[in-house]
Amino acid sequence: MTFPDAAAIAERRARFRALHESGCFIIPNPWDVGSTLYLASTGFKAVASTSSGYAWSRGQQDSTLTLDETLAHLRQLVAASDLPVNADFVDGFGATPDEVAASVSRAIETGVAGLSIEDSYSAPSEREKHSEPLRPIAEGVERVAAARQAIDKSGMDVLLVGRAENFIVGRPNIDDTIARLKAYSAAGADCLYAPGISAPEHITAVVAAVAPKPVNLLVGGTSDFNLKDIEKMGVRRVSIGGGLARVAWGATMRAATLLAEGNFSGMEGATSGDVLNKIMRG
Repeated sequence: MTFPDAAAIAERRARFRALHESGCFIIPNPWDVGSTLYLASTGFKAVASTSSGYAWSRGQQDSTLTLDETLAHLRQLVAASDLPVNADFVDGFGATPDEVAASVSRAIETGVAGLSIEDSYSAPSEREKHSEPLRPIAEGVERVAAARQAIDKSGMDVLLVGRAENFIVGRPNIDDTIARLKAYSAAGADCLYAPGISAPEHITAVVAAVAPKPVNLLVGGTSDFNLKDIEKMGVRRVSIGGGLARVAWGATMRAATLLAEGNFSGMEGATSGDVLNKIMRG
């Protein structure tokens, strides 16, 4: 793979930002180079990394990869296709705002078009130290602001996503979620994201609270809504998180369970090697 030059990276970043200006698009989450190549071949307009999907492919649990491992992975995804890449940058890889800023500066160098900062304690080792899974809002604001400053200092047009993790860490309080998202918007986030919200009234409330900035909605499994329904709620982009990786794992686990019983029926529907080779050739 050849890494794109500065002009190509700038063009991707401009294209990515334009996607958030109107309408609603799906941004699927590949977990490696091969899945990136496939998604690029199907007509998607951008992709986003998934910390969980990549960690599982490495035989690790989510949020245990190091900053260097994550940066190397992002650089591979950026080089894999001409699609803009949004980085799942967990909590910013830093104990302090200054450390977050330093990590974000390094992420920008990988060529990503966007990156997100969570407000929960991402690493299992960090979660064990705190009685609450969420950082105080003021601390979350400082970390988003530090990421914003790093992006501005770089002079690069990297889109910053502020995430309120309430609904996926067992604190499903929509009022606190909205307060956090509004604070992260004020701190410089370009796009706002509350993974785990699914009720229409919650989705529309989030959209209204941070308007006119775009909102990302996580749909990590089957849903009662299609993309048109979601667009009508005012959402601008839909991500899948580790959903596709879990689909792949689910199919593999079902087939392997049958194989262990001497049954080969789980292999039905497997993609042919010729098809995969053609995708990987480009």
